[in-house]
Amino acid sequence: MNWLPEWLIDSSGKLRLGNWAKDFVDWLTANADWFFDWLSTVLSSAIDALLFVLQWPNAFVLIFLFTAFSWFLRRSIGIAAFTCLGLLLIYNQGYWKETTETLALVLASAGVSMLIGVPLGITAARRPWIYAFMRPVLDLMQTIPTFVYLIPALILFGLGMVPGLIATVIFAIPAPIRLTRLGVISTPPSLVEAAQAFGATPTQVLRKVELPFAMPQIMAGLTQTIMLSLSMVVIAALVGASGLGVPVVRALNTVNIARGFEAGLCIVILAIILDRMFRTENAEDGA
Repeated sequence: MNWLPEWLIDSSGKLRLGNWAKDFVDWLTANADWFFDWLSTVLSSAIDALLFVLQWPNAFVLIFLFTAFSWFLRRSIGIAAFTCLGLLLIYNQGYWKETTETLALVLASAGVSMLIGVPLGITAARRPWIYAFMRPVLDLMQTIPTFVYLIPALILFGLGMVPGLIATVIFAIPAPIRLTRLGVISTPPSLVEAAQAFGATPTQVLRKVELPFAMPQIMAGLTQTIMLSLSMVVIAALVGASGLGVPVVRALNTVNIARGFEAGLCIVILAIILDRMFRTENAEDGA
């Protein structure tokens, strides 16, 4: 393959895919560092605000509020009791601070994913050609090893919660996009035609017909986003994100079974609580 230009292959005949990726990240670092600094500041401020809200009150006050909120959402004594007992167990094990840090990261990543994913899902439902372009990108985002895009996130944003948040959003955002699209395109055509027959505009059809019908799927996307974000807790700890992933990583490095089990159990309890709080009735029926 010596006849190919040098910018396409190296001396061994291998395509310069890795070099192109490196050059692109170097270009971003050199020309868009102001944007990444601004984005890092905004995201850090949002996470700090969440941490203040979660860590300022007394732990027992926050446990009571979470229990009351779970009761308000689900009207289930079992779910409220599990929320209360699960959070008390986390406090008893001494991982309350780490749990609030993980919860802040999960809430921030879920919020960013839903804020971006729902509009993209609606756009993909309305424009099939856009989804045809987005589909391989979404597949790539969820199948590529997470450590691969942790490297450029670390270079662009440095150590801390922000690169962990960015990596978590990249991994989780395909869920709300796909489920929002699925919910919108699953709206019965008869409902859309009836709304159009009464003179509804496309925006009114979307707001009053398609989105209400798609809401169970959108909420399922939120639940999936939360679960995917929690699955990234340990990986995010490798780039400086605080939370329950830190004791898990330290337990792995020191082969500390007790500490690893305790931190892992706290992650499981938090995942179950959030899943039961935000799971829709349709999801429960299908489970």
